[in-house]
Amino acid sequence: MKKIYLGGPLFSEMEAKYNKQLATEMRKAFNIEVYNPVENEAINDKSGYADSIMIAEGDNAHLEASDILVALLDGPVIDPGLAAEIGYFYSMNKPIIGLYTDSRQGSFGNQQKLDAVDEVAESQFSYVNLYIVGLIKKRGKIVQSKKDLLDVLKINLNELDA
Repeated sequence: MKKIYLGGPLFSEMEAKYNKQLATEMRKAFNIEVYNPVENEAINDKSGYADSIMIAEGDNAHLEASDILVALLDGPVIDPGLAAEIGYFYSMNKPIIGLYTDSRQGSFGNQQKLDAVDEVAESQFSYVNLYIVGLIKKRGKIVQSKKDLLDVLKINLNELDA
């Protein structure tokens, strides 16, 4: 059975709920195993204790056993743990799909938005670290919606079966 590693921020109630919902949808859409770190209470239940070595070894074992990394890129910056996971997964030469749903992408044909880029502190656009974007694009694709994620995931899963 194919395995997906679902990486992303997971510390707020909103993040945890979204990650669980997305993992459930991927499991229903495809006959796959989804490792969602939110569900791994052994290392991510913050009322308990897991040291840095336990967390690194636990997540690395799941990354190594996974066929595809789905990386949730939303937030003010890419989650630092996810950034490390992307680099680690990239080094294994496996496919990565980034999901970046920030509504500030694109100018929507609005010249004022484009002009504001040259004005200090007035950019109307979101920013994602371009090194991380480059790693993802070299191994896969970045999509803007959950629907697109499921479509690209289906293609990637079919390619793995071929």
